Amino acid sequence: MDFDSFVLAASTADLSEEPAAREHADAIEYRMDLADEPLTALEAYDGDGQLPILATNRAEWEGGEWSGDDDRRLEVLAEATAVDAVEAIDIELEAVLAGDADDLLETARERDVAVVASAHDFEGTPTRGELVSTLTEAHKHADVAKIAVTAESHKDTLAVLAATEQLTAHGDPVATMAMGELGSHTRAVAPVYGSRIGYAPVDPDNATAPGQYDLETLSRLVADLS
Repeated sequence: MDFDSFVLAASTADLSEEPAAREHADAIEYRMDLADEPLTALEAYDGDGQLPILATNRAEWEGGEWSGDDDRRLEVLAEATAVDAVEAIDIELEAVLAGDADDLLETARERDVAVVASAHDFEGTPTRGELVSTLTEAHKHADVAKIAVTAESHKDTLAVLAATEQLTAHGDPVATMAMGELGSHTRAVAPVYGSRIGYAPVDPDNATAPGQYDLETLSRLVADLS
């Protein structure tokens, strides 16, 4: 998974939903933190003819549901990189900067697994300058720098799109989006400005972030706008 072009990831905690995603998605974002036995499910996913996996094991402190030991959370994500179908992982920028993810990053590199370093703001949207700074820092450690913010105005969504264009023009692969009703359109529009990853639930009733389109709709919108 090289992210040279836009990747539409179907988000799910149930890998048996992969066939339903295949028509519209380029990859599966497997939310390990939402699954009961994520490593067991990954080992049963042979990847032959199936979509590649972007594995995410989101911490509770970053909006996920992994509430246990954080070292173990990262160990589980590292173990996931041994599965051939796992071609990318998502790790929180905060964990990277704290040095907690050093072993995970090294393991991912050794196994030729791409890394997405992500940051989330569930309260609002930083300034364009702050967005650029965060994305630039994330890209120092990862193949793709991701940021998801919460839009409270159209000015917020413009800041996200402007930061996306600036980093893309600089040659830094980014994934950007604004969460919430006001920001939902950025999920379709940000790829026009260079965002490399989009997320949509396989089952619309199981959205993993506020403001997500269903998979078929986002696929159609991105294709039409491109």
